[in-house]
Amino acid sequence: MSSLVQSPTLEILAREPEVFSIWKGPPFSNGQPLVKLEKVPCTVARFSENGSRLMVTKSNTVISVQDCCSSTEIRSFDIPSLLAATLSPCGTYLQTFHKATTPQDKNVVLWEVQTGAAVYQHFQKNMSKTTWPSIIFTSDESVACRMATNEIQFFDSKDFSKGIIHRLRLPGIAAIELSKAPGHYIAAFVPESKGIPASVQIFSCSKDAQTQPIARRSFFRCSTVALHWNKISSGVLVVAQSDVDKSNQSYYGESKLNYLTTDGSHEGLVPLRKEGPVHDVQWSYSGLEFAVVYGFMPARATIFDRKCNPLLELGQGSYNTIRFNPKGRLICLAGFGNLPGDMAFWDYTEKKLLGTTKAEWSVTSEWSPDGQYFMTVTTAPRLQIDNGIKIFRYDGSLYFKKMFSKLYQADWKPEAPERFDDINELVKSVETLKIDNNEKKVQVPKSSSETRSNIQASSVQKPAAYRPPHAKNAASVKAELFGGTAPSEEMSKNALRNKKRREKQKEKKAAEASAAASGSS
Repeated sequence: MSSLVQSPTLEILAREPEVFSIWKGPPFSNGQPLVKLEKVPCTVARFSENGSRLMVTKSNTVISVQDCCSSTEIRSFDIPSLLAATLSPCGTYLQTFHKATTPQDKNVVLWEVQTGAAVYQHFQKNMSKTTWPSIIFTSDESVACRMATNEIQFFDSKDFSKGIIHRLRLPGIAAIELSKAPGHYIAAFVPESKGIPASVQIFSCSKDAQTQPIARRSFFRCSTVALHWNKISSGVLVVAQSDVDKSNQSYYGESKLNYLTTDGSHEGLVPLRKEGPVHDVQWSYSGLEFAVVYGFMPARATIFDRKCNPLLELGQGSYNTIRFNPKGRLICLAGFGNLPGDMAFWDYTEKKLLGTTKAEWSVTSEWSPDGQYFMTVTTAPRLQIDNGIKIFRYDGSLYFKKMFSKLYQADWKPEAPERFDDINELVKSVETLKIDNNEKKVQVPKSSSETRSNIQASSVQKPAAYRPPHAKNAASVKAELFGGTAPSEEMSKNALRNKKRREKQKEKKAAEASAAASGSS
């Protein structure tokens, strides 16, 4: 159990109107979380991807970057007319976007957090989901790049003073996604134009290897894409979305799932066994399998290997969300948003269902970094009522619940899954504790035979008499139909006993009366 002691403590950030708090746990002592930071003023709060630093926007102009270990402020930035801000994956840089006063105003600034120096600046007219953050990094911050008009611009992530070190020309480019570490690749999307089909291409981030794409996939009827790299940078899943469904089966258009690998072994569609939209896609932490929820309701869920061979069918139901836990063994299959909130927890290794439950009106959901707990959150402004946090164990049983008058955000503090014990060891340790507790509860002193016999006598209950189903509620139904209260089973026995007594008394009186009549005659 020494490894358990060395594991980091789980933490949860909960943001209410104008304040945020950080809780320690689970597990919670006495069923309630220990508060690490309580109601700190803020408008926005976000962890860096590796969990080492926390960005807190205190007002429309002030940003504070804090160290998560010591909970101390590293540096504060005062940025007038601030519109957006984000930390780089390791927390080395802070990127801000403010309202430009003139066309010459460089309103996107990259700050080095430790020194507070502005290391790079450029102008950006507007901000959207595909263009923010403007400068993106790999998970280890070894590669940094930016999507510009008709090109991708690459930087030296250690020295931004060099400016743009090389460019990759791609006319019409609309979206990019860097691969995870290790392995440095970039996937780029170019929408269809003038009869030329849309395409997703994979390039190496190395300047010398960017002459030709490593992989390419073209498709018609595609307006937007979602790009999903696996953790080992060997493949990318592409959800191609069209605004119009040619078959007229869906009001929301149609979607297709494509798969491309960096070694060129696969470039094509994932063979889904049911027609309909692709609701959700997620890679396992190992990057060796991916899960897909797809098809018209009831949706279907399937796990595939890296060669697109189906490994496990999780059945059909009202589902649109799937989550691998960080250890890769457990899966939560759920139906959130406008669906009822059904959840099914699966053991992928054993290929068995662990449990089912429900979490209505959930807006966000995610596994804890140690893979033991699953948190669902109902937040504003999506829902203005019933805001709250629910935490479930890996088997679907409810562990914790807290309601808020208004909640805007709840996130786990990111931690590397490798820092936690494997779920197998945790399950065994919990079961051992349960067995030990049960043995202590049923332990009986051998010296007292009388006590033992009393315990056995009290534990053995007399079996109840069988009553047919139609007779169980007969008394209550009779009472509802004819008025009065339904007598209990004990009352009916007393009534029967009194009835017999009254009948005997009548027989006795009748016998006495007949004897008196015969004597008088």
